[in-house]
Amino acid sequence: MIQRQAIFLVVVFAFEAEYSETNLFSCRHIIVSHSALTVVKSNKVVEASYMLTLAEQRVLLACIAQIDSKAVLSEQTRFEISAGEIVDLVGLDNFSNAYRDLKKAAEKLYERSVIIDDPDPDNPQIAQRKTRWISSIDYVPGEGKLVLSFSFGIIPYLSQLSQEFTKYKLKHVARFESIYSIRLYELLVQWSTAGQREIEVEWLKKQFQVGDKYDRLGDLKKRVIDPAVAEINEHSNLWVKYGQRKVGRTVTHFQFQFGMKGKPEEKKQLTDDEIKRQARPGESRAEVIARLSGNSLADFARPGETLDQVHERKKNLEKMKKVLS
Repeated sequence: MIQRQAIFLVVVFAFEAEYSETNLFSCRHIIVSHSALTVVKSNKVVEASYMLTLAEQRVLLACIAQIDSKAVLSEQTRFEISAGEIVDLVGLDNFSNAYRDLKKAAEKLYERSVIIDDPDPDNPQIAQRKTRWISSIDYVPGEGKLVLSFSFGIIPYLSQLSQEFTKYKLKHVARFESIYSIRLYELLVQWSTAGQREIEVEWLKKQFQVGDKYDRLGDLKKRVIDPAVAEINEHSNLWVKYGQRKVGRTVTHFQFQFGMKGKPEEKKQLTDDEIKRQARPGESRAEVIARLSGNSLADFARPGETLDQVHERKKNLEKMKKVLS
């Protein structure tokens, strides 16, 4: 376990920014203070269906953190990840094992795929897209590093992002040891402006690809939800607690409440930029506000209404129903 953690730390935290370009491709080797590294993903990827080991997640995030999410990205852009300063950084004795484990994680990642639902808003006939994460790996054992390229199919969800994306500092997930902690953290950060999120149990099992593994709710909570919540509370910038909702006697949804540490009950005020960034095609302003605030008010929302106006109209409607009943 010590060696796996060390690999990730070296991969993402070790050096200074350095770019080199040739006529054939650009190679990015971004080695900056860990506090500056930021992961940005399309919400389509945050909510996608895939399974990665912890080591594979770390390699992937180390590369994603090097991407300029607003710029153009191509398959010819390469991303370096290095185990070169492991010994000095964390005091490990076995450098060869560090490179070996890094190489093994990258090779497994090369075989992995991700399934994205409704991948193209301009072509709604496409229900799903299955794509690999990376398309190539270059090995540089003499320097203890690998050079990776992202696959053509995943690139649109990592670059030129202007709306419907999730962004967080890599340092907030760096110490996670559960493979599910990163996934749950991203799902919560995606709704950071709301401070609450309800997630269907069966949907979560499908997207985490644990449907066949944890049939019993107790096992799912014990092996997936509880460890992830504990790690998020211990290591990240969020606090989180959760409950569950039943339909009849069956638990159908997990209900998460969360916020920034130090501000446990404070919710962010939605800004115009945030509303525009999170808006889905065809959504009204009120519908966006209702969705981001975790309120099931989309059916009540009218064009141009604020969230407070929707709340007030619904409250008045409920009062009228009581009077008439």
